[in-house]
Amino acid sequence: MTSETTCEFCAIVTGRLHAEILFEDESTVAFLDNTAVMEGHTLVIPKVHATDIRAIAEDDAAAVMRTAHRMAALLDGVFTPDGMTLFQANRPAGWQDVFHLHVHLVPRCESDHLHRPWHAERAHPAALARTRQRVLRQTGDDAPI
Repeated sequence: MTSETTCEFCAIVTGRLHAEILFEDESTVAFLDNTAVMEGHTLVIPKVHATDIRAIAEDDAAAVMRTAHRMAALLDGVFTPDGMTLFQANRPAGWQDVFHLHVHLVPRCESDHLHRPWHAERAHPAALARTRQRVLRQTGDDAPI
């Protein structure tokens, strides 16, 4: 895994690595992805190094989502896409490539070359109920968190 000293996103935060920055505040940076899959493909990162969703503090995660919300509105106004895909991956099995939490914002159009990575089918209600119980068992309560 990467550390703050070897992380390319931390290097963007500190200015050691160039990026086309679109927005910055005290907690986050938004910049154009240098491997963009569509024009306007933007990444939003926390300024603090957090490898993934498990490692980030709740306030920093909220700041990332606030910036993602702001950038989605900006990109929508500039590109007038048919839709927007937000994507956040964790660990190699979850398709994470850079181990600094980041959210992708990808402006989309009906005829673009991107496609869903999976085909969804309805889960059986009993399976969902079992999964709910398994998750809530961790809280010691059967009520939602």
